[in-house]
Amino acid sequence: MNQDLIQALRELEREKGLPFDTILAGLEDALASAYKTYRRQHDPELEEETTGARATLDPESGEMRVWLQRLDEETGEVLSEQEEPVPQDFLGRIAAQTAKQVIYQKLRDAEREMTYEEFHGREGDIVTGIIQQDSHRYTLLDLGKVEALLPQAEQVPSEPYRHGERLKAYIVEVRKTSKGPQIVVSRTHPGLLRKLFELEVPEIAEGIVEIKAVAREPGHRSKIAVVSHEPGVDPVGACVGAKGSRVRLVVNELRGEKIDVVEWSEDSRTYVAKALQPAKVKEVRVDDTTGTAQVVVPDYQLSLAIGKEGQNARLAAKLTGYRIDIKSETQAAEEERSRSRATPPDGDGSPEALAATQPGESVSAEASETTAAS
Repeated sequence: MNQDLIQALRELEREKGLPFDTILAGLEDALASAYKTYRRQHDPELEEETTGARATLDPESGEMRVWLQRLDEETGEVLSEQEEPVPQDFLGRIAAQTAKQVIYQKLRDAEREMTYEEFHGREGDIVTGIIQQDSHRYTLLDLGKVEALLPQAEQVPSEPYRHGERLKAYIVEVRKTSKGPQIVVSRTHPGLLRKLFELEVPEIAEGIVEIKAVAREPGHRSKIAVVSHEPGVDPVGACVGAKGSRVRLVVNELRGEKIDVVEWSEDSRTYVAKALQPAKVKEVRVDDTTGTAQVVVPDYQLSLAIGKEGQNARLAAKLTGYRIDIKSETQAAEEERSRSRATPPDGDGSPEALAATQPGESVSAEASETTAAS
């Protein structure tokens, strides 16, 4: 070992950001291990369990010194050590190979750590990658420095993932593994919808408009509730854009997923009514103690309020956090008449009378049916 090695290590510190002391300590450990192997090859009587070695490198000159150690067989503690002259053949080929391996390994470790630190702080952010591999279990995205894993559980079943296409995804987790950082991304997470609107709507990025809640059924339909923090700014209009230009960009990125943008309100009844858009609501009764909302809609709006396979009502329930009961005006009137007939004028409601009631059919949706997103 010589001063040229020390200069090379100093250069690595400047160019790659690898601490000199870290590389030097790793190199000393590797040289000690290599020297132990070298001595046992030349002296077979030395036992593996009771033989150790220690090596040091002068941080200025690069001079190498080694000590052969005698270890306790049970505890591995150093009982004694004796300095030995470093053989010339060890100083040449063996030491050079060891130094090369250690430096390469330290470079790889440092790059992995830097990549991990870069992406670890970006959980909950959006990345754009190029689809590299698609299988039945996962899809790989090339992010440049590292590949991201898009598991099957985070994929939208209706989306095709073609090799070479660019794709935006939401970072849900960054794991540290022995092979380097593993970045797990999602195309189904509600956060993807939120971040896409932040990219396309300057008012959201500036804090003028805020997304209060997100409800999503990936690949089919989504709802977002927005509010403005500045008078005169229409939060829905800001998100939709002129002639739908802004929301269209988000829809295109999500491969045609329909998006309803509604205005959030502090008044629960108003909020529930808006969440059921595009259906028109006639009446809303909210019970905060039970977390339920009774909604009455015109007869011709009932199917629209419920949506295909209950989708609209389900998304509204997820968006508001209420269990929503939807009835048509006819159903609500029939229930009211049934209650009137079941209760005598004196207020005596016997079990027999109550059992005779036949309320109209209704449809309910609960926020707990699927995971709520906010």
